Amino acid sequence: MRLDVSSMRYLSSEDFRILTATEMGSKNHEVVPTVLIAKIAGLRNGSGVGKCISDLAKANLIAKVRNAKYDGYRLTYGGYDYLAIKTISNRKSIYSVGNQIGVGKESDIFVTATESGRKCVLKVHRLGRISFRNVKNTRDYLRNRQSASWMYLSRLAAQKEYMFMEALYKNGFPVPQPIDYSRHCIVMSLIQGFPMRQLTEHEDPAILFSSLMSFIVRLANHGLIHCDFNEFNILILDNPPSDDKSFVVIDFPQCISLDHPDAERYFNRDVQCIRTFFERKLNFISDDFPNFKDVERVASLDIEVQASGFSKKMVKEFERALEASREFPESELPDDTERGYSEIDQDEEIEDDEEDEDDEDDEDDKNDKNEGGGEREE
Repeated sequence: MRLDVSSMRYLSSEDFRILTATEMGSKNHEVVPTVLIAKIAGLRNGSGVGKCISDLAKANLIAKVRNAKYDGYRLTYGGYDYLAIKTISNRKSIYSVGNQIGVGKESDIFVTATESGRKCVLKVHRLGRISFRNVKNTRDYLRNRQSASWMYLSRLAAQKEYMFMEALYKNGFPVPQPIDYSRHCIVMSLIQGFPMRQLTEHEDPAILFSSLMSFIVRLANHGLIHCDFNEFNILILDNPPSDDKSFVVIDFPQCISLDHPDAERYFNRDVQCIRTFFERKLNFISDDFPNFKDVERVASLDIEVQASGFSKKMVKEFERALEASREFPESELPDDTERGYSEIDQDEEIEDDEEDEDDEDDEDDKNDKNEGGGEREE
């Protein structure tokens, strides 16, 4: 699903009310009845509503499901994108969306600008590209949630990453400054640099290697393991303030707690990814690298993030979904996966047998009912 905001300027407040109503109705319906959409939106079910729905369907923001037992629609990823961007725009966090500047394992990256002209980055999570293709039973763990979908999981990924980035930034870690988030989208500062994978030589690889290893240990000392620490998720600054502060680390939704059963394995894998890159690309080999036994917890950012709103239930659902993605670090994926798109339909709703609603989700949608909303979703 590619982000296309060309139609956003032409949408009315009624159109966004229809989109929000479809999102809210999706909690209890795989296909939201047209009558219910109009009722939730607070609009009369007349020709005006019909035209709005028709126009949104033509723009592929909602979709009519074939062979449905009743007249209804579901929200597409395009519609979900519009709702998130509208919410962030209402909060003045972005004013315009520019070109796509990157594609991750399960995300798309765009450059944006504020009304004052400050350039930022918009990260749109697209969970499902890797986890769906590599684990055949990924759907099974969501049997207890009516509204479960890749959209919901992408929303959890964005929420978790924003919380981690916020905690790390406040504690002085070299990460982008988190600015705002809504649903599956995060706005962060634009880093003037380039991915470490583009490095073919370095004037002092020993200092860079040591700094990266120190980051892994320091992160673990604060209670977190990155789990995907490699050349794709490290940006080398164009104008570093010093030799030991020459990089910024990105991509945190897959982070785990130091108390995770597999923490040592992921810690060692992060270390090995950096060692492999330096040996292969920079012809640098060092036997001086950290061991998991070197970790001494000095802070509990893992607990802090969970306490700030990422509930135990959300953690459990998200962890089950992300297991597959963690097992395939970006550096080990084939080239067409790293910079391409999976063949699955990410607008496909995951079927379910039971109803299980989250009060916090209901409250979020109430806040967003008017033109995409104005309150941040926690």
